[in-house]
Amino acid sequence: MANNLIISYDLNSPGQKYQAVADAIKSLGSWAKVQGSVWYVNSSYSASQAGDKVYEQMDHNDSLIVVNASFNDATWWGLSEEVGNHLKRNWHR
Repeated sequence: MANNLIISYDLNSPGQKYQAVADAIKSLGSWAKVQGSVWYVNSSYSASQAGDKVYEQMDHNDSLIVVNASFNDATWWGLSEEVGNHLKRNWHR
């Protein structure tokens, strides 16, 4: 079954590898760029697997969230502790 992934990111320093991040996202499956840094991808990858592939192209001060709308699941990197904890507390309410 294919997964409906929503991918959003912030590259937080000048001179970032925008094309490498975009290429990693495009490699995940059938894609559409929804907004500047928000993408939809129909993919065989889980949110975690997709995020791993994309985050490899990012710096450690960047942030990324991947939501699997097919399974109501999400994973993220580089979000503040406050936001991460809020997501964990409220995701499945």
